[in-house]
Amino acid sequence: MLRSEWVKKRAGDACRTQIHYARKGVVTEEMDYVANREDLPSELIRSEVARGRMIIPANVHHENLEPMAIGIASKCKINANIGNSAVTSDIEGELEKLRVSVRHGADTVMDLSTGGHLDEIRTAIINASPVPIGTVPIYQALQEIPKIKDLSIDKMLEVIERQAKQGVDYMTLHCGVTLQALPHIKGRVTGIVSRGGSILAEWMIDNRKQNFLYTHYDEILEICAKYDVSISLGDGLRPGSIHDASDKAQFMELEVLGELTQRAWEKDVQVMVEGPGHVPMDQIDMNVRKQMEICKEAPFYVLGPLVTDVAPGYDHITSAIGAALAGWSGAAMLCYVTPKEHLGLPDAKDVREGIIAYKIAAHAADIARHRKNATVRDDALSHARYTFDWNRQFDLSLDPERARSMHDATLPQEIFKSAEFCSMCGPKFCSMSISQKAGDWSEAEKIIAESRV
Repeated sequence: MLRSEWVKKRAGDACRTQIHYARKGVVTEEMDYVANREDLPSELIRSEVARGRMIIPANVHHENLEPMAIGIASKCKINANIGNSAVTSDIEGELEKLRVSVRHGADTVMDLSTGGHLDEIRTAIINASPVPIGTVPIYQALQEIPKIKDLSIDKMLEVIERQAKQGVDYMTLHCGVTLQALPHIKGRVTGIVSRGGSILAEWMIDNRKQNFLYTHYDEILEICAKYDVSISLGDGLRPGSIHDASDKAQFMELEVLGELTQRAWEKDVQVMVEGPGHVPMDQIDMNVRKQMEICKEAPFYVLGPLVTDVAPGYDHITSAIGAALAGWSGAAMLCYVTPKEHLGLPDAKDVREGIIAYKIAAHAADIARHRKNATVRDDALSHARYTFDWNRQFDLSLDPERARSMHDATLPQEIFKSAEFCSMCGPKFCSMSISQKAGDWSEAEKIIAESRV
């Protein structure tokens, strides 16, 4: 396995987190690997991890992992959610979703399973995954007890450590949902839409106590430091409709997440912060900038955001619009949305649709931020398009199979892979073919000179 020797040589170290080594001036093999992937200096990667502006989710037990980075200095990343439910899906179904996710370019995958056989499914996913795996531990904790009121910090810590031992690279923990913010939910259209946020809100009301993930945060940090589990501070009070965006409850939680970010750094634990789910376009930049200010530029991981609520069945599009804008403003990772969002459990086809939509959004953000070599692929594909190198154009596409199948639906014969037209324009009206026949356009200069136009 790729990381076996790297992890083995650090086995005796008291703390084995990437941020711990980075702060000591050590460039780990994982940092070097990331530097090569990102085409950036290793020292830049180390310094970004040291200051908390970049994370490398890499549990010490996930030895087949191919390390990657999430942070403003690296390329914009995307996450794909998979997972079973009590209604549908099995281990092979989830492994197929994982394969589709990795094949089409997901940078991380979250296992959000809430049905049965959770440990078996998670072990199979981790063992098969070269990308970081994330979870939401409260789902498993709740599945193993009779009702929400019976949740306890002991149960949560046991589940968190169990998953850490399995090799989970990052965990969404809704530690910032506090009693003080709950009264501000009253004016919302959609209340609390986060599963974890709603579970903890009900627990706090039923038990008349503060969120145990907040009051026992230091104990959680100890486990995360032990296995190098990155914390993804969940936005349990995120807006679930554009009406609820940027309200008091959302920003009260964000203030708490800023505090929890600092406390994680003090314990040498890597942390990123999750962001809103439904936000009008004109509020996205403000939301990103506010998070970067309050959380001292810890990587921002946004869930969409959806920019309108009127397109069930097409929310991979409504959200990809918001995701591109968020990435342009500085979000480090975009959590995909599939066409099934709000409607049902995604299958492998839905996963593919969501990933491609988000690969487009992330790539568009990288271009807008003028990242190194961001347009190389675009320029190569455009050249292939202009020279009618159809096979090269397919190969450079984010989804080569889809591009090829659409072309071949009307012109499947191999001779049309070099034809100077497609079925849209035909041989007479292809603008690029006409353009090439015009030559290098120097004739226009002669005409201008002769006619004094």
